[in-house]
Amino acid sequence: MKLLAITSCPNGIAHTYMAAENLQKAADKLGIDMKVETQGSIGVENQFTDEDIRQADGIIIAADKSVDKSRFVGKKLIAVGVQEGIRNPEALIKRMIRGEAPVFQGQGGGEGTPAKQTGAKQQNAFYRHLMSGVSYMIPFIVVGGLLIAIALSIGGVPTPGGLQIPEDSFWKTIEKLGAASFTFMVPVLAGFIAFSIADRPGLAPGIIGGYIAANGSFYGSEAGAGFIGGIIAGFLAGYVALWIKKWKVPKAINPIMPIIIIPVLSSLIVGLAFIYLLGGPIAQVFESLTSWLASMQGASSILLALILGAMISFDMGGPVNKVAFMFGSAMIAEGNYQIMGPIAVAICIPPIGLGLATFLFKRKFHDAERESGKAAFTMGLFGITEGAIPFASQDPLRVIPSIMVGSMAGSVIAMLGGVGDRVAHGGPIVAVLGAVDNILMFFVAVIVGSIVTALMIKLLKKDQAEPQLAGASAAEEAAPAVEAPRSSSDRPVSTPAAEAQRPVSKLTDIISLDLIEPSLSASTRDGIIDEMIDKLNAEGVLTSTAEFKQAILKREQESSTGIGMNVAVPHGKSAAVLKPRVVFGMKPEGVDWSSADGSPAKLIFMIAVPAENKGNEHLKILQMLSRKLMDDGFREQLLQVNSKQEAYQMLDQIH
Repeated sequence: MKLLAITSCPNGIAHTYMAAENLQKAADKLGIDMKVETQGSIGVENQFTDEDIRQADGIIIAADKSVDKSRFVGKKLIAVGVQEGIRNPEALIKRMIRGEAPVFQGQGGGEGTPAKQTGAKQQNAFYRHLMSGVSYMIPFIVVGGLLIAIALSIGGVPTPGGLQIPEDSFWKTIEKLGAASFTFMVPVLAGFIAFSIADRPGLAPGIIGGYIAANGSFYGSEAGAGFIGGIIAGFLAGYVALWIKKWKVPKAINPIMPIIIIPVLSSLIVGLAFIYLLGGPIAQVFESLTSWLASMQGASSILLALILGAMISFDMGGPVNKVAFMFGSAMIAEGNYQIMGPIAVAICIPPIGLGLATFLFKRKFHDAERESGKAAFTMGLFGITEGAIPFASQDPLRVIPSIMVGSMAGSVIAMLGGVGDRVAHGGPIVAVLGAVDNILMFFVAVIVGSIVTALMIKLLKKDQAEPQLAGASAAEEAAPAVEAPRSSSDRPVSTPAAEAQRPVSKLTDIISLDLIEPSLSASTRDGIIDEMIDKLNAEGVLTSTAEFKQAILKREQESSTGIGMNVAVPHGKSAAVLKPRVVFGMKPEGVDWSSADGSPAKLIFMIAVPAENKGNEHLKILQMLSRKLMDDGFREQLLQVNSKQEAYQMLDQIH
């Protein structure tokens, strides 16, 4: 099977490439030939050729902005949000393998809606169109904000009314260029919302409608309808154009429909509707909103900062984050930089705070997470909130509250400290570029918020002594070195002392056929523990079953060894153990083990380690198991075995 995939997110930075990487990794793991095209901020990369499309068995699109699907008519196609590509790439590929993808018929005009679109996807259309407009709007705000900030910082002259640029100076020209960039913000937003809905015929009416929305002179308003009006104009233009596209017209008129008829009629309808019906009321709402923000002082400004900080960090670049971000961006265009300041601080705190936590509190994270912490910290410096996503997806109930509290704390400090941001972006990078007002308080807010996040992680998150397992105890960190040389019959023959001197290279070094039970008879956790201990005792591994059971149950009291995915790994270190051994048992119907994901334990591995040995070799056993048991295919195959011999052959792959 050969698959193609497209990933794209509104900003075209983090989500786009995270989804591409995860889809490629999942495809490699499943043995699927896949090519991923990214539609990011720097344009299309790894673009499909006609031959690629011809040979493809299916297309996966993981995007939060409109993607042209006209190339894929007649191909099986799955279209989901970019988060699905990040979090569930294997599931998307397996849907293709199982033949669950509908054939794309090219319906829905330029937007290219799949033939059978679910309700959830239809509901997501609003967000997809909106984010398409936002992604094209952001560069105009960034350019405008940076040019104005540079002009003020270099060419500004202190006056009683603040920094002012002399009218006849070179830097006044730079400021005017920045202001010109800002004037395109709302028209571009509206134009590309309409483009996302109706393709090229919607672009002109969308931009015209956005321009009218931003210029209140058309309908007697000084301020205009702002970004709210732009959003409404974009959706109105898009759906009007899409409606006209569906008209049945004579064949002679068809060629001029997309270049004359649709743009002209759509522009007239949207323009007149805004001038005579919509513009005034929307402008009134926008003016009231702006006045309310400008009047916020004291406690009310703190409340606003708390709300903005919570929204930015809640879904780390998702819809809630983007609502707050757009709000701050619109205020920049209105000359109110004090709203974007707290947002700029909140944007970078989640990844910086989590990166800091991995440096300070290493026991709270697995090895892989500690490596991710370095990348997250760096992403935070450049204002990429998405750097926190890998941590939140692993432990959302603890990570998301931690980053929300940190971002809220930083936002409040920024608001009280008068931090302003003239660019629609966040993180220390904007401060370095000179776009931040009150730079000292900006860094104070970022540092305090990041420390708060790290401390919340320390408070809420459990120790993670081992990479994927449910927390080996602190005592186990000083565990024994283990080894079990085997005879040609695969039965352990060496003495305990000899075994303690040699490392374990594979699981079957410390397991035998007699320590495997494909069908455990007990129906409770404690019953299964007893049954597996009996096998160890029959093998001559224990001097006291009661003492070893006490060690096992003590470990379970610290936290369940049910690691999820139908797997449990009870383990204990005890003086009652003569030599390291592993017992493997299966319970096809499952047994409650209080697993992290609530799944019943069907595959159970019991690890027995002598107490008097020194070193940490037994941790390798845990690591060997954890790495292999993360493989969905391996677990599924293991669940299908019917004999001890089959199980032993499968377990021989664990090393």
